[in-house]
Amino acid sequence: MANPLNVYRGPDSVRDYFDPDSSPPLPLVEIPDCLNPYRRDGVRIYAKMMSMHPANNVKSMPAMNLLEKSVKPGTTETIIEYSSGSTVISMSLVARVFYDLPDVRAYLSNKTSLAKLRLMQFFGLDITLFGGPSQPEPDDERGGIRAAERIAKESDSVVNPNQYGNDDNWKSHIRWTGPQILRQLPEINLICAGMGTSGTMTGLGTFFKNTKPSVYRIGVCTAPGDRVPGPRSHALLAPVEFPWKSSVDHIEEVGSHDSYSLSLELCRQGIVCGPSSGFNLQGLYQFIESRKAKANGEGSLSELAGPDGEIHCVFLCCDLPYQYINEYFDKLGEAHFPQIHNEHLTKVDLYRYDDRWEKEASEAIRQFFHLDSALATTSVPMTSKVTPNPDTAIIDLRQPLDFQDFHLPGSVNVPFVHEDTPSPFSDPQVLDALWRRLEDTFRDGSGVDGLRDLTPNKQVLLLCYDGDSARVATSVLRAKGCEADSVKGGFRALRKLREMSCDDDAGSLRAGTGEQQSSAEVIKGLWKQPITVTAQAV
Repeated sequence: MANPLNVYRGPDSVRDYFDPDSSPPLPLVEIPDCLNPYRRDGVRIYAKMMSMHPANNVKSMPAMNLLEKSVKPGTTETIIEYSSGSTVISMSLVARVFYDLPDVRAYLSNKTSLAKLRLMQFFGLDITLFGGPSQPEPDDERGGIRAAERIAKESDSVVNPNQYGNDDNWKSHIRWTGPQILRQLPEINLICAGMGTSGTMTGLGTFFKNTKPSVYRIGVCTAPGDRVPGPRSHALLAPVEFPWKSSVDHIEEVGSHDSYSLSLELCRQGIVCGPSSGFNLQGLYQFIESRKAKANGEGSLSELAGPDGEIHCVFLCCDLPYQYINEYFDKLGEAHFPQIHNEHLTKVDLYRYDDRWEKEASEAIRQFFHLDSALATTSVPMTSKVTPNPDTAIIDLRQPLDFQDFHLPGSVNVPFVHEDTPSPFSDPQVLDALWRRLEDTFRDGSGVDGLRDLTPNKQVLLLCYDGDSARVATSVLRAKGCEADSVKGGFRALRKLREMSCDDDAGSLRAGTGEQQSSAEVIKGLWKQPITVTAQAV
C-alpha cells in the first residue's frame, strides 16, 4: 500500500494527496445487515467510496486522466467542459493542484439546480448556461457539448477534455479504480455502477473482463422519463461512442424515488453518499431479486457464488448528498424526515446576539449615567445629580404602573412585557410575538415618543423585568444600526444592587469595590426619590 500512514508533506503535498498512486486505496465498506436484505442468501455487498477522494466524487479519476493527457504546460491557459457538476468541479481542482491553471469554465444546462450552480461558483468556475435538454446528446450541434468542442478548436490555449468522447475518461478506471477494487476484494463476483457518460462502467467492465472474467457486470440507467443526477436513461446511451455495450452483462433501470430513499438510508447508517449511490445499490437489489426468483441453475443467484459459497458484490458510491438536500425533500416528502419543533422560530429572532451587549447592572449604571464624585461615600445623601450621559437613550419595556413606581432618569417607557410574562427564551410563542412587535416598533420609531431621534450616534440602554426581553430588543436595535445594550437580569438585578447598599451597616457594601459601592448607592438613592412621570404608550 502506498503511503499507509496517509500523510503528505513538502511542496508537492496536495498533488500527492490527489494522486491515487501516492495514496492508500479509497475505502471499500461492507454495508450493514440492516441494509442488506439478501445477507441470508449468501450475498455480501460492499460500497466503493469514490466520494472519499479529495475531490469527493467518482469523476476525480477521469478528471486526472483526461487533464494529464490533454493539458500542454506552457500552452494551455483555459479548460472548458460541459458537465452537470462533478466532472468539471474535479477538473477545476486538478487543474489548480497539478497544472496551476485557475481558468476552468463550465458549460451546463440552465436546468441545473441553484445549489449546484453555487457549488461551482464556490470552487471558482466560470459558468455558461445552455437551454434545451438537461442531458444533450454528444453530437447535437445545438447543445453545450458541441459548443465546448468548437471553442477549443478556435485557440491552442483552450482545451476541451470532452468526457463524452475521450477514451481517457473510461481508461482512468482501468488505471486506478478497477485495480484498487481487485486488490481490496480478490473474491469479488459482481460489480455494479451507474451509466451517464458510461465511462465508469465501461472502464470497470473492461478491466474485469480482462483480469477476472467471472465477475458479473451490471450497468444501471435511469427509468424512462425519470431523472437522477449523473446517470442517463438507456435511450440516451445510444449515441455514446464508448464501448459500453461490451462492458456490461446486464442493465437495470431505476427510478429517482428509490434512489433518493436508499441513499438516505445509507447516509443514516454511516455510509454518507449522494442519490446516484442509492441508485446503484437499488439497481443491484433489483438484479439480485430477479435472480433469486429463479430456480437453481443457469440464470439463478447461486450461479454467481464463488468458491466460498458467497456472492461478493461491489457498487460505487459516487458523490456526497449535500448539494442535493432540497431534492431529497422534494422527492421523498416530509414523512421521511423528523419534525422540526418550534419551526415558526425560523421566521423570527433573525439577528445575532453578543454577550458584550448584556451589561451587569453596576456596569450599565457607570456607563450610561454621570455619577457625582460625592456619591462614592455613604455619608453624602443622594441628590438629583444623577443624570444620563449625553447622547444616551434609555428604553424601559415594563408596564406603565411599574415605570411610574420607579425608573431610571431619562427613560422612555415602551410597555412591551408584564412582570409575569415568561422569558422569551423559555416560551417560543412569547419570543415570536415579542420579536415581531419589536421589529414593527423599532423599524422607524414612528408613533413612539422619544424613539424618533434614535440615531447610530446614540447609546441605547434597554431594561425589562428580568433582562431577557431587553436582550431580544437589543438584538433588534443592533441590527438596525443602534449602539444598544441591555441590563443583564433587568430590574431584578437593579433591586439586588439596591439591597447591597441597604446592607451597608452589615458591612457587605464596604466589602465590595468602590465601583460597586458607587453604583449601589445610586440605585439606593434613586429608589428613594419621588418621581412623577407620564407613562408612554405604544
